[in-house]
This record gives sequence, structure tokens and C-alpha cells, in this order.
Amino acid sequence: MDINSKNTLVISCSPGLNIALAHELEGLGFEIVKSDPKAVITSGSFADAMMLNYKLRCANRILWHLASFRAIHPNHLYKNAKKVRWEEILKPDGYFSIDSFTKNKFIRDTRFANLKLKDAIADRFVEAMNVRPDTGSEKDQAVIFMRWMAEEVELFIDTSGQSIAKHGYRLNPGSAPLMENLAAGIIQESQWNQSGHFVNPMCGSGTLAIEAALMASGQYPGMFRDNYAFQHLSFYDSAVWQKIKEEAKSDKESKPLGFKIIATDIDSKAINTARENAKHAGVEHLIEFVTCAFEETPVPDGGGVVLFNPAYGERMGELEQLETTYQQIGDFMKQKCNGYVGYIFTGNMELAKKVGLRTKRRMPFFNGKIECRLLEYELY
Repeated sequence: MDINSKNTLVISCSPGLNIALAHELEGLGFEIVKSDPKAVITSGSFADAMMLNYKLRCANRILWHLASFRAIHPNHLYKNAKKVRWEEILKPDGYFSIDSFTKNKFIRDTRFANLKLKDAIADRFVEAMNVRPDTGSEKDQAVIFMRWMAEEVELFIDTSGQSIAKHGYRLNPGSAPLMENLAAGIIQESQWNQSGHFVNPMCGSGTLAIEAALMASGQYPGMFRDNYAFQHLSFYDSAVWQKIKEEAKSDKESKPLGFKIIATDIDSKAINTARENAKHAGVEHLIEFVTCAFEETPVPDGGGVVLFNPAYGERMGELEQLETTYQQIGDFMKQKCNGYVGYIFTGNMELAKKVGLRTKRRMPFFNGKIECRLLEYELY
């Protein structure tokens, strides 16, 4: 197995984040082969997969292709999977887990497919080395991913293991927080160009402002994590990993920003939480936190982006109050945000009608299982 040659990389993401993820990959110099709502396909070396684990903000996992074959029965899966040189991939005294997605007439329970693959790996080890690694359900060491659709099987090394969607700096997520990768995707799909101001009223636990500050200062999510599945493979090279991290640090901007990142919330506890999370992320000094009603949010001259993530009205009795809130958000943007591009991220399009502004773009996202839109407004 040549880990230095280019191979297929399947990068999974939360539904709807594929567009932001594709733009992020193109920005890093990768060519997009295919994109669907839950994944983007590109190609790269194993070192590229390691680097993407460190740098990507919108991804869930990075899968590196190992093998493809036809299997019309679980026994065919076992026979073909056993041909893979697992002793060159996994450590004989290590640990691995198997994750899978199966959709065919042979498998009713993915655990059975996983067991056949695990048996093939274990038997290959015993025959080749007279030992075998331990296995289980934990994804904190080596992870193999299998996709078995109809009669086609694809095997991958899951280089991430535990999802990289959580960026690891939130000490306290607060109430109803955005996932970090979703916040990053929202910002990347806005028109914020990291030169104008970034204003985030109703900031909650501060995720949007923190992600903006990390982008603006050239810092990556990988700096908050010290364990990836690829580190538990037999061919893992710690020197290559150290070089990747050192090169990523060269992107860090140490000079002051030429614009403001402002995060406000009427709840002082939310502001304290946001400030603590920003401190843990190392960007507290880059964000101006203010406890105030959103209507009192300071909006500096010079333009930029103002981004709201209001409640959607999931709780009983909230809708009537939120109708007024959405109307007031529209009034605030009309009256105080001239020269800015305004955004509202919401999962309730009926409430969005109360804003009273014409949308220029409507970008689809999912927040968990809730279908949402990022609504863009030009504010003249």
C-alpha cells in the first residue's frame, strides 16, 4: 500500500454542509470530484488526509479509500476483505473498531456485516502473524469504515475516528447551541470577507463569533485536539504529523485585526459563557463582548456582516413572542445596519416572513434534523 500516492478521500459532513465544505477544500487546493448533501469526494495522499483533519472546519470525518470489491453474500465479504494486507495497516498489539453503512438484501443488521469484516481481519492477522489486535466499539483508536451498497463494497480507513465536527474549545455549550462545524459553514457561506466587521447579536454561547475569530486569525480546529484515529495505524509517522502542525501554525496571524468582531446578548450568563469559551479557544482578545438587548448592539461604521441566529419557536407558546422579535430584528437591520449584509439563520420560514425585508439569497442547511435557511439581506 502506497500511502504517498493520491487516493480517493471521502469527506463526510452534516446534511447541507457539503457546499461550504467543497468551498473550503477548494480553498486548500483540492479538486472536487463529487459532492452530495452528506459528503464531498476529492483525492489526496495519506498526509493530505492528516492535514485535512487538522484544518477542516465543516467536516465530520475524513475517509481514505482502501479497497473495493463485489460481494453478493456475507461469505464473499469475508473472502475479499481477508485479501487486504491488514497487517500493514493495523498494529498487531493495537485496537480497532468497525463502522459501516449497509443497504442490500443480505444484511438486516449492520452488526452482522461488521462481524464478518472483523473476522476477516482477525483471521488474516492470525495466519500472517499468529496474533491479532483487540476490537470493540470505541472509536478512539484505529477505525475501519465499510460501505456496502447492493453488491458493491468499499473499505476505508476512517482517519478521524471520533467526529471532528466538534472543535473542542467549548467548555460550556450553553442552551440550544450551534454545532461548531455548522457555525463555520454558515460564516463561510456568508459574504464576510474577513476585512469588514462581524457583528453577532443574540450570540448565546459565542460559537459564531469564536469561529469567525479563529478564521480571521488563521487558527484551525486541530489545535484543540490531540488524538485522531490515524495516529493508531502501523504506518503512522509522527514526524509528518509534527510538520503538518508546524506548517499550519505559520498561517496564524499575530497582528491585530483590522476590523471588529462583536458579540452581544441580553443574558449576562450567556455572555460569561461565550467569554469563557472564547478564552479557551485563545481568541477572547479578538472579540468585543457586550451584555445588551440586540437592539442596542453597537454597529461600527465601515460595513461588514451582521448575523442573527434567533430561536425558531420549537417550544409551545413561543411563536407569538417570536413574531415580534423577528419584526424587531428586521427593524434593527433597516435602521442601524446600512452598508452591511444582513443574515438570519432560522428553521422557521413563517417567522422569517415577519422580518419585512426582501431576501437576496436563501441557503439551505440542517441544524440537527431541523431544515433551516441562511437568509441574506442587502442593507442599503
